[in-house]
Amino acid sequence: MSDAVLNISFADDLSDDVMLGGVTTTYAPDELQKTLNATLSEMSARLDKGLSLPYFVFDEVLGKQDWQALPKSLDVYVCGTDEGQALNLDARGKDYATNILSYPSGLPNALLVDMGEIALGELVICHDVVVREADEQGKTFEHHLTHLLVHGILHLLGFDHELGQAEQDEMEGFEIAILSALGIDNPYL
Repeated sequence: MSDAVLNISFADDLSDDVMLGGVTTTYAPDELQKTLNATLSEMSARLDKGLSLPYFVFDEVLGKQDWQALPKSLDVYVCGTDEGQALNLDARGKDYATNILSYPSGLPNALLVDMGEIALGELVICHDVVVREADEQGKTFEHHLTHLLVHGILHLLGFDHELGQAEQDEMEGFEIAILSALGIDNPYL
């Protein structure tokens, strides 16, 4: 599998303690990178066993081996509640802040090949919601964040748990396997 590049940015209105303390602990780039790499590694192994990626249709321009060989990039943006609510309303028509939003790149295969990288898209994480959910679920913030990052990356690859029970079961199975590889227990128990 090829290298992956993770770019992280923060909303201007996030408090200094999230920005400064969080970058080195809560949003440690090395930990987020490890999660991205583990997710891509697991999905690449599943590609070798016949899995299809819904948002990446392999053809004569971009084959499975090309997709696996090209470096990947992912943008992560961390925001507060107000911006998270506005983005969720705009993207999904839901007037509340959600934990994570996924914006797939949707770039054509020819452009991905010309760029020499697979731009996966952008994930928007609402910090306050993730903190609240982790507390409500009795999880560490770091484990909940890791789960949501895996979840979001799977959405960027085209998997969607909202399509039906079979799709939900498939996506949860991927998440459980990836999190296990990262030393994190099944989040659905």
